[in-house]
Amino acid sequence: MPAITAEATPPSASTEDYLKAIFSIISSGEEAASTNDLAELLDISAGSVSAMIKRLDEEGLVEHIPYRGVSLTAEGEQLALRVLRRHRLLELYLTEELGVPWNRVHEEAEILEHAISDDLIERIATKLGDPGFDPHGDPIPTRDLVLNTRRAEPLAELDAGTTAIFVRISDRNSEMLSYLSSLGIAIGDELRLIDREPFEGPCRVEAGGTVHTLGIPLAAAMQVQPLVG
Repeated sequence: MPAITAEATPPSASTEDYLKAIFSIISSGEEAASTNDLAELLDISAGSVSAMIKRLDEEGLVEHIPYRGVSLTAEGEQLALRVLRRHRLLELYLTEELGVPWNRVHEEAEILEHAISDDLIERIATKLGDPGFDPHGDPIPTRDLVLNTRRAEPLAELDAGTTAIFVRISDRNSEMLSYLSSLGIAIGDELRLIDREPFEGPCRVEAGGTVHTLGIPLAAAMQVQPLVG
């Protein structure tokens, strides 16, 4: 009689949160994720982060780089992309199918991403037409866990008079998202930077025929693709 092999234990919600956070930090341009960065992003103590990183290192999901932080192993990156796919598909489903405002879907998806099955998430992907981006313009990893990114730059860094398409903004600042909604500005809109006040002053931006004054932190968070010609 052949030996019965136990199924691999699925990663815990905590493990998934850590791997996704490390991936997020490294994707922003860092070589590795520091303990302090992870503690701030996950809103937990540095001591708790250190203990968890040690465990993830022992499990072969991360690699600790002395005095620099941690990076993901190939297995850890695949798990991070899986949970990222679930998160972003859930955000889009909640927005498009259930009408949940884009400033609320991040928190909802944070909870649901750990409970939903792979079968159900793929049914959601099919229902949505296998989308490439979530409501905030973040790329959704494909079924093969490939992340297709697109080049963009901060609205605040455009030259005056430049017209661009609003393509991405972080889902973590619900106040920014809520404010943009109140202005009627959404992903996919065409924006024109009229001018920018000196010494980090506000930007004047035209959207849909209306001129808005946006603070530098908001304009810097809004990623755009300039239109050519």
